[in-house]
Amino acid sequence: MTSRPDLNAFSADQLRALATELFDHLESKDRALTQQDTAIRHRDAVIEKQAHELALLKRHKFARRSEQFKGVQGQLLEELIDADLAAMETELSERLPAEAPTAAPKQQPKRAPLPPQLPRTLIHHEPENTQCRCGCQLRRIGEDVSEKLDYVPGEFTVERHIRGKWACEQCETLIQAPVPAQVIDKGIPTAGLLAQVLVAKYADHLPLYRQERIFGRAGLTIPRSTLAEWVGTCGVRLQPLVDALRTTLLAQPVLHADETPVAMLAPGKKKTHRAYVWAYCSTPFADLKATVYDFAPGRAGEHARAFLGDWRGKLVCDDYAGYKAGFGEGITEIGCLAHARRKFHDLHVANKSELAAQALESIGALYGIERDLKDLSDQDRQRLRHEQARPIADALHRWMIAQRQKVTDGSGTAKALDYSLKRWAALTRYLDDGAVPIDNNRVENQIRPWALGRNNWLFAGSLRSGQRAAAVMSLIQSAKLNGHDPYVYLKDVLARLPTQKNSAIGELLPHNWKPTITDKV
Repeated sequence: MTSRPDLNAFSADQLRALATELFDHLESKDRALTQQDTAIRHRDAVIEKQAHELALLKRHKFARRSEQFKGVQGQLLEELIDADLAAMETELSERLPAEAPTAAPKQQPKRAPLPPQLPRTLIHHEPENTQCRCGCQLRRIGEDVSEKLDYVPGEFTVERHIRGKWACEQCETLIQAPVPAQVIDKGIPTAGLLAQVLVAKYADHLPLYRQERIFGRAGLTIPRSTLAEWVGTCGVRLQPLVDALRTTLLAQPVLHADETPVAMLAPGKKKTHRAYVWAYCSTPFADLKATVYDFAPGRAGEHARAFLGDWRGKLVCDDYAGYKAGFGEGITEIGCLAHARRKFHDLHVANKSELAAQALESIGALYGIERDLKDLSDQDRQRLRHEQARPIADALHRWMIAQRQKVTDGSGTAKALDYSLKRWAALTRYLDDGAVPIDNNRVENQIRPWALGRNNWLFAGSLRSGQRAAAVMSLIQSAKLNGHDPYVYLKDVLARLPTQKNSAIGELLPHNWKPTITDKV
């Protein structure tokens, strides 16, 4: 036992110092316990919320057939729900503490053996050292074999993983190479097959029921529900990479922003309502080439403010009021000259307006200068803009003011002139900064894949499925911007992700990524 100190041996000052030290120690422990208690309550609240959402999705999945969509819409909804269920179960398994009781494992359908006619690639996994700790040489006594289905565009193959068993005859020690880490443990898909499913769904806009048919024609029976589970799990695994990409993008001083509507269905309802995909990307002049999508249930400006957070810089956008709340608080509005040009173009197409033709000629001259300056440095671009473009812009502004006094209020010509005159300061800010683009066309091009996809998948089944699509498409689109094949990029990332350190996650971002070459033995 530890003996107590003799308090009589201490002076009054020493006793006070000792008491202060004890109180500080107790206060520090109390703070630590309070923080731990807060973290546990937050974790439990998140788990309870996700468990409730999971129960609702399961109830909807197994509802009466009369309550569900029919035909193609029903197939699309079912695959979205299956993906959401898999994603939520993956998230819950990561959040639940190791000692927490888990629900009884769901019964997995018996997996059919992979077709024997498919070519096999043998991959051997053997221990690095076959010397036993007792000094004896280990003897190979058998092996475990597992098969995973791989896919290279146009061809299915099977990876046959062979893990030899090595035993020591003297002390009966048994060693075996560990099971290679996979994005989906104990499943048949390789990173290549998962990449193919993701790229087909989110880049080529092929719903899973169509992919199921394509695989079926190749002799592979992969249920749509299984494909959906893979998609849901991959979405969760890739999310940290998307979060890192967003952080990197928000370090840029100039950004593009735009939004487009997408139909979204709430589980349990037969009606869709309008949700929005918000797109944010770097400029054509930036070293970083990245696009990040954000899926939100509406078009309110709060969604843009939530994404941008405390970002401060120059935002190239249209005249939507949702962005304007951030202007004046460290965010500077940069107008889009292409929008202004569009007003005069529509006017000229409608009635061959001579005034519109003159405006288009001047704006065309400004764009001609930009084409000549696109490959220069920001400093040289700003200098030449001041010398060449500023006089044209000033003359165009004076001409618009003079013309506006001659036209009738409310006419198409007046509306086209008013659009530019009211936004003139924002439209010409690009002249003062060589790092700022002339228009918002770059992000409009980045949002085009969503417009194409709407014709194929019709709607997002839930907010979660929309957010998952935004995350995966952020990586795919950013990979394209950096000149990568999305399939090759995702295949390599999904193979490396299970063993990648969190501190090195940036190596897998599209603008940093360098492919690894692995030889299969």
